[in-house]
Amino acid sequence: MDPSESDLRLALHLADIADAITLPRFRAADLRVTSKPDRTPVTDADTAAEDALRAALATERPDDGVLGEERGGEVPASGRGWILDPIDGTKNFSRGMPAWASLIALTVHGAPVVGVVSAPALGRRWWAAAGGGAWAIDIDGAGEPQRIAVSGVADLGDVYVSTTNLNTFRENDTLDRWLELTGRCWETRAFGDFWQHCLVAEGVLDLAVDPAGSAWDLAAIQVLVEEAGGRFTDLAGAATFAGGGGMSSNGLVHDAALSCFGA
Repeated sequence: MDPSESDLRLALHLADIADAITLPRFRAADLRVTSKPDRTPVTDADTAAEDALRAALATERPDDGVLGEERGGEVPASGRGWILDPIDGTKNFSRGMPAWASLIALTVHGAPVVGVVSAPALGRRWWAAAGGGAWAIDIDGAGEPQRIAVSGVADLGDVYVSTTNLNTFRENDTLDRWLELTGRCWETRAFGDFWQHCLVAEGVLDLAVDPAGSAWDLAAIQVLVEEAGGRFTDLAGAATFAGGGGMSSNGLVHDAALSCFGA
């Protein structure tokens, strides 16, 4: 079996493991929610899912590095490493909003080569592997995987754009730049977190902007969007998930959007 195929199979299996832990805890009456030092919430489902994923990787890929949102770690600049976000959208999860997902990425020499985004409460899963295209499926199993692709919108004035939290631009002193961008776009919404980037990969949205984001938020997203024919960068224009923020697009409007942020 080709190593990349083996890695993708494992990533999808890891998503199954995460779904089996997170979905039963969604809207559970006894869900335990605490706050991390940065005041962001963490639930018992976050930690249980990450611990289970780490245990599986320790068995299946014991020599690979692992970085996770809840347990830390690092991904080597050379060699292989897994990046885990057991629940992206924990605020949604803790409030009973179904827009949350487990994000799993594999990097090789610092570049993401496999990405899986599994959103069981939405009934949807997306994945991609370098050179293999981007795919999505309804988790109920009734249909076959469908190859997905970004939109063909080429003018910023026709763009449907999304972000996660308007206040983050204010906190980063970039609100004026976001308002400049949205003033030039057709329609603005806030689908947020992983979902907006997956919608870009599907061609539903044309552009998504996260002014702040960690590696575990963005690594799986980068390979998904790129394999769907789009473009992913940080807000300075570098093609990296480690730049502190992220912009995904169909590629055609990317430079025009970046120009609003001075890039």
